[in-house]
Amino acid sequence: MKEGRIVKVAGPLVIAEGMSDAKMFDVVKVSEKLLIGEIIELRGDKASIQVYEETGGLGPGEPVYTTGMPLSVELGPGLIGGIYDGIQRPLDEIEKIAGAYITRGINVPGLNREKKWEFVPTVKKGDKIIPGDILGTVDESVLVVHKIMLPPNYKGTYEIIEIKAGSFTVEKDIAIIKGEDGTIHNLQMMHRWPVRKPRSIKEKLAPYMPLITGQRVIDLFFPV
Repeated sequence: MKEGRIVKVAGPLVIAEGMSDAKMFDVVKVSEKLLIGEIIELRGDKASIQVYEETGGLGPGEPVYTTGMPLSVELGPGLIGGIYDGIQRPLDEIEKIAGAYITRGINVPGLNREKKWEFVPTVKKGDKIIPGDILGTVDESVLVVHKIMLPPNYKGTYEIIEIKAGSFTVEKDIAIIKGEDGTIHNLQMMHRWPVRKPRSIKEKLAPYMPLITGQRVIDLFFPV
């Protein structure tokens, strides 16, 4: 990670210099405490950073580390039932580490890396797939069947070289695919997606029925 230096702190806003290689909306780690921030403005080699944690005690001269990656979330089995803050840090897992009062600089993955999920393929070796096609399913809860798809950031048509059924963590390879140009890709049950990038859709369906909750105050004043 490349390094800049803080020149000004004003509440959650931090100004850092030496950031000429950074890009708009990149995630940065601020100070040795590695506080999570996002670049919201670039002027020359100076970057304005929105820090998503308490900045008390920070001062000029402290380092700012660039990650070169946009603010992203992890998508995959395990989201249902999780309790997250605004940048997808699991609050229940953080509580196990830091107690009821969350300390700064704690970095915990959004999805559990240890839990195994039962993956059931819906395609087989030799099948052709495109982005959005379903590879298989995971029973995430008694009500939710999580469909594992080829992420929309892939382009073109791919052939299934190998796909496995069984219990896997979200980081374990479940399939191998080959692109039209011969490139090989390993697929997992999770992938990361930039929060500011819209997800691809084939068609947006207009709503035609209200969602009746049965709570009068919601149905009358805040119809969904």
